[in-house]
Amino acid sequence: MTKKENILIIGAGLCGSLLALRLGQRGYNVRVIEMRPDLRKVDISAGRSINLAFSDRGIKAMRMVGIQDKVEPLCIPMNGRMIHDTEGATFLSNYSGRDYEYINSISRGGLNALLLDEAEKYENISIHFNRKCKSVDFEKTTALFYDYDSKTEFVEDTDVIIATDGADSILRKNYYLEKKFLFSFLQDYLTHGYKELAILPTDSGDYKTYKNALHIWPRGSFMLIALPNLDGSFTVTLFLSFDEGLYNFNNLTSPEKVSEFFKKEFPDALDLMPNLIEDFFKNPTSPLGTVKCSPWHYKGNTLLMGDAAHAIVPFYGQGMNASFEDVVEFDTILEAHEKPSTKSDWETIFTAYASTRKIDTDAIADLAIDNFHEMKDHVNNHLFREKRNLEMALEKNFPEQYASKYSLVTFNENIGYREAMLKGRAQDKAILNMLAEGEIDLNSDLRQVLDKINSETQEILEEDNIAGLK
Repeated sequence: MTKKENILIIGAGLCGSLLALRLGQRGYNVRVIEMRPDLRKVDISAGRSINLAFSDRGIKAMRMVGIQDKVEPLCIPMNGRMIHDTEGATFLSNYSGRDYEYINSISRGGLNALLLDEAEKYENISIHFNRKCKSVDFEKTTALFYDYDSKTEFVEDTDVIIATDGADSILRKNYYLEKKFLFSFLQDYLTHGYKELAILPTDSGDYKTYKNALHIWPRGSFMLIALPNLDGSFTVTLFLSFDEGLYNFNNLTSPEKVSEFFKKEFPDALDLMPNLIEDFFKNPTSPLGTVKCSPWHYKGNTLLMGDAAHAIVPFYGQGMNASFEDVVEFDTILEAHEKPSTKSDWETIFTAYASTRKIDTDAIADLAIDNFHEMKDHVNNHLFREKRNLEMALEKNFPEQYASKYSLVTFNENIGYREAMLKGRAQDKAILNMLAEGEIDLNSDLRQVLDKINSETQEILEEDNIAGLK
């Protein structure tokens, strides 16, 4: 290893720990500073999602750093969505017509701990906890920290600062407040929030319901979801408006009202959750928001990455995967510009990275909002179900020739989110139009159906291009 430049990473979450590991493998001197305690020594979940959807883009990142074999034991495959109606009936809607395509439920803490352990194996990587970043001087490339243990402040002076400190990034805040260059910032909240709950395992440690699916209770304007954990439990998340509708977070203020709500809307889930009331009033209610900003970097000194640059709502299961893909794409840019015997041209590297990456992160942010409406409502629509059944048949019979929008986004890690979004939306429009008009159905010749879809999709893409929608 020949690189000796000093890189400070603010934030030791999933993105920061992966970035540290990869930069350490490349030979840089990496110092990671994290505000929270070491999650390997203390539980700091505090109502955050303790498991996440892990799919091909994230897996590609694990292969890049050579730890995929260590990640696999943390994963629980989920082959599709298990839809629950108000009567307790269920049906499984697969994510893909190809049997080998599925997403995984993975422990946030377990994966983060693994990445930290792997990073600490390198002598050129150091990780420090309980130190809060108070400000960043992005012109001098210094950062001011407060050490919770010693109750003192200190300044880090380094060659490069990369902030992976999440949706409330201090570096991004300094970009915005300092007003030393043109900086655009959008923070857009949904009217809905979320609350973490749990389905505990049986006394023998077994799962109380089907293990290998992402469970959804869609109710039009709100929903409940559940993802399995390795210990036999499920992490359950309620997505509900803060103040709209008969039931909302602002009026669910008593055990009686909460029980009434779940008994009416999620009776089969309620049967599995004797701990509901305790969890409901113990765990916080959190907002759901999207962050977009530009530029992500200042000269060659500082860079935003992960949620600090592009926080998204969780409904496509791509938040972690997108942040991991940030590191993969950044590594590709580094590979193209790196010169072992000279100092890196960070301004060129940051500019090249942001110019290609931002269009994709903007796309997945928009797709995540789309999927919010799909999950809470559209999955119960007969036309949507007919479309999904047709897509499953096409993927099964023409695995190399057709991929749904979901598959393009989730299982095609070698195409960008924006390309997947544009093609996927055009396909969706083509299929729904032809289904509504009776031009295609599952009983038609599938080869002819595929040809019609491809032709109509191409026409829509060309129309969008002419209209400037690309």
